[in-house]
Amino acid sequence: IPIDNRPVCYTLAEQICEIDSDVELFIPPRKMLGDLNKISDIDGILDWLETIPNTDCVVVSLDTLAYGGLIPSRRGKESLDKIKARLSRFKPFLEGKRVYAFSSIMRISNNNCNEEEKEYWSQYGKKIFAYSFNGGGETDVPSEILEDYLTTRKRNFEINKMYLSWQKEGLFDTLIFSKDDCAEYGFNVQEAQVLEKMGAYTKTGADEIPLSLLSRAIQGEIKICPKFLEPESKNLISNYEDVSIEKSVLGQIELAGCKITDEENSDIILYINNFKNNQGEIVMKVGTESFSKTFTTPNKPYMIADVRFANGADNNFVKELFKNKINNENFYGFSAWNTSANSLGSLICGAKIKFFAKKYNEKAFKKLQITRFLDDWAYQANVRQQLENPNIEKTTELMKDFEKTLEKVLNTNIAVNYKFPWERLFEVEVDFN
Repeated sequence: IPIDNRPVCYTLAEQICEIDSDVELFIPPRKMLGDLNKISDIDGILDWLETIPNTDCVVVSLDTLAYGGLIPSRRGKESLDKIKARLSRFKPFLEGKRVYAFSSIMRISNNNCNEEEKEYWSQYGKKIFAYSFNGGGETDVPSEILEDYLTTRKRNFEINKMYLSWQKEGLFDTLIFSKDDCAEYGFNVQEAQVLEKMGAYTKTGADEIPLSLLSRAIQGEIKICPKFLEPESKNLISNYEDVSIEKSVLGQIELAGCKITDEENSDIILYINNFKNNQGEIVMKVGTESFSKTFTTPNKPYMIADVRFANGADNNFVKELFKNKINNENFYGFSAWNTSANSLGSLICGAKIKFFAKKYNEKAFKKLQITRFLDDWAYQANVRQQLENPNIEKTTELMKDFEKTLEKVLNTNIAVNYKFPWERLFEVEVDFN
């Protein structure tokens, strides 16, 4: 059960599962999932759950069933009692199953943008962030706004504590509390600390966590050797995260149910194109030193997390990568999606399903790689910067040269369309239909 209907939350899970034709994925109809301005059809999803056959395991975004999605979890005004009543209908479904679940710790964005927040964030977002960062104190945020914000936080925190009680009842195999867009201090950090003292497992990230849990649900353990392309800088912290890139990598490997090892004993090498001084940010036009070495693919399985920039690939690295012949047998994936955690979690999931595939579908794996390169490299790192608004015609034209390059590299034909499912530039959908 995904967070919402975005491609990275919905179709990406489908594409990854298609790599193994032996995996049967049950996922609610996309129209039931929420978007930027619509909450998920919670009753419809609960009805749908009653129609599917018994499953081996369940991977669930609890925010979807509690609030209607990740964004509604910050915006919604429903009472604590109403949300508990919703979840009481869901609870019996979990009994007797292997359940991998996650719930978000409500984020605090350091900006005056209300696109994904309550209306008043456009005026008071930065001030509320400062109030949180400083642990309270003096503020000129109007009292009624502050009270509304803190009431929503408290409601969500109480729901998270309820999930911990469910865990003690044995309902979850794995329960993760996600720290989305996290800073060093703040109410969300404090809540995470309280939950940890109560026995909770907290994790920086959000959108990728259902995929990390899907990895964990796949039986079997891959031995992964992480290799940082800038090893002396692996202690630096990524944008939107509160731990070093090294800790982020190791945490994602462990969450996926995989083992960290050295190169000699590894099943797969995980290359991390990490940053030297600071992580760049393509959308915000924050620069950093691009990859400037040589890169040669090894003669054993490997995958690549390109995290030198947030919100898109490093063009210099991709250019260097494309000088290599990409051997589909050894190549286990590429990702440069949004945050470091987003890239790592989704990448490892695809690699694990390919590694353990009982009925490997090479066409599906190529489809996944086409999607990631066209989205993370072609669109996010290049075409998006040339657009002023979501223009399908212009996007299609600008993507053509990148498609041609990729056809040569992956030795395949590419026939895709593009969509802007949320009518904004942040996400594009690479559509194979």
